[in-house]
Amino acid sequence: MTTLYFIRHGQTDWNIEGRWQGHADVPMNARGRQQAARIARSLADVGLAAIYSSDLQRAAETAQAISLATHLPVRHDPRLREINQGEWQGLLASQVQAHYGELLRKRQQDPLTIAPPGGESVLQVRDRLVSAVEDILARHPNERVAVVSHGFALAVLQVHYQGYPIEKAWDFIPSNDEWRVLEIASVIPTNNI
Repeated sequence: MTTLYFIRHGQTDWNIEGRWQGHADVPMNARGRQQAARIARSLADVGLAAIYSSDLQRAAETAQAISLATHLPVRHDPRLREINQGEWQGLLASQVQAHYGELLRKRQQDPLTIAPPGGESVLQVRDRLVSAVEDILARHPNERVAVVSHGFALAVLQVHYQGYPIEKAWDFIPSNDEWRVLEIASVIPTNNI
């Protein structure tokens, strides 16, 4: 079994404001940096073998704090990014409702396949994220690995690997200073000889 530490990045000003971040490259705020330092101290002695992170700066900064505490390099993977919210990125929910009300209603009725303009559907983000984690599992059988990502992205991974319906992902979104530990059967590469 590979033990994955699914870690959400520290807080950003957009988290406080309720803006949809998606792929927008928003930095952590002062509280977020404190959260990242606290997470790093907590994980310093768990025996991590590797750190993987979204390449967006809020996740990358959180991963860097863990790197400083563990002396491990950070491997950035854009597949670990948050769901791409397209034209909705940077907007408040009320603004999305006001400007994209009909599409938002369609997405609420069919969240798995309807995407914001220029964004991703839930199924697309799941496939991207699972591809990244499967590669991590293949590289690190029976090891402990930190995966620093984003709230909805981590929720999608958690429901996928715990066998819940993907529609339950919204119930599993971690807070900014939270991480979850999942043990997942390692994918052991085979040599075709």
